[in-house]
Amino acid sequence: MSERTLSAALEREHREIDGGIEAYTAGTGTGMYDDDALLAALSALRRHIYLEEAFLFPPLREAGLMMPILVMEREHGTLWDLMDTLTDQHDGGAAPAELVSTCAELLSVLDAHNSKEEPIIYPQADAALDADATARLQEFIDSGTTPDGWICARAGA
Repeated sequence: MSERTLSAALEREHREIDGGIEAYTAGTGTGMYDDDALLAALSALRRHIYLEEAFLFPPLREAGLMMPILVMEREHGTLWDLMDTLTDQHDGGAAPAELVSTCAELLSVLDAHNSKEEPIIYPQADAALDADATARLQEFIDSGTTPDGWICARAGA
């Protein structure tokens, strides 16, 4: 991992995900919609939610961050449901304007989510995770994939 901290690596993933969604919405001005960027961003966001719920949140919960983690998981459910909507719209041949509208909603929810997660949760990744948890999370950030069929804890809630 090139970043010096887990928080830096996790924040980088946020920027990359946002960038992929924004690349799609930029098509509004040109009529050229980047489906590959959108689908890659959705896949990356699903992976990112998995790594948080499987690797980051359990040790932080043990360290006493119960309520902040609960809030993050609820928001993950909202994000997951929006991604399902976007995927259904894309696969169902919805007009780009409809996808752009849902992308805008997703970006808004991501902005609100990330603005809490980055200053509250991520610094704890650097401070509270033991060496083993840190190594497992770093390894997943570097090369892990979301297990087939995995769905976040609060999807559809």
